[in-house]
Amino acid sequence: MTGDSAGAWAGRALGERTVGYTETDAILYALAIGAPASELDLVFEDRLRVLPSFGLTLAQWAPDVLSQQGAFDNRAVHGSQELIVTKPLPRTGEILLNARVGEVWDKGSAAVFNIIVECDYFQATWSLFAPGFGGFGGERGPARPAAPTEEPSSHANVQTMPNQAALYRLLGDRHHIHVDPQAAQRIGQDRPILHGLASLASATLPLARLAGAHPADLVEFAGRFAGVVFPGDELAVRTWDGGRFEASVGERRVISEGLAVFR
Repeated sequence: MTGDSAGAWAGRALGERTVGYTETDAILYALAIGAPASELDLVFEDRLRVLPSFGLTLAQWAPDVLSQQGAFDNRAVHGSQELIVTKPLPRTGEILLNARVGEVWDKGSAAVFNIIVECDYFQATWSLFAPGFGGFGGERGPARPAAPTEEPSSHANVQTMPNQAALYRLLGDRHHIHVDPQAAQRIGQDRPILHGLASLASATLPLARLAGAHPADLVEFAGRFAGVVFPGDELAVRTWDGGRFEASVGERRVISEGLAVFR
């Protein structure tokens, strides 16, 4: 399909898949988003509570399926992510996931594809921004919410690790831009970049502490990827009432429209 028919993908079923995982996978995920070894209920199997955002690694196949079917080309980027948690993930097991295309918005020069994955434990929505696939006469979709104008209610810092992208890619997203400097240069970056989902999920750890909650008590999670994060960068996170947050590296905003709500 070409840009003038991108809207025809709306509602398309992407299939079902049963995905299994072990306690080791859940622990690797916690370490890959920055959980310290001292938080035993995130990194020790005898006390393990699985982080809800780990479910996103189990559902990564869905946007990959849409890409393989030719809905967009390699210029598409992951624009934003949402996660609504229904109940806690078990420590280990198999999960039946069902995927489909939701709305496809027409932004004129680009299309935005929403890929929805549902299971008994969560609903996740990937929004992919695909340059060159707009202009098909569809609806533009909702306007972005206004950025907060009031002073933040609290602040936190997230120190990403120099090896974080190399570690996180072992969970399924093995795109070369996260490990190969030459691949990163082809997208205009001078070195490999951190996965957007890794930086977004990393922010939930200090946000849980600020909320007086456990990170595994996350029930709603969202964010727009506004800028590039490099492994080793420090994120400055600002929060507002209602679980809203943003994150910056220096003067560069890298996560906007963030939301982290805990039980």
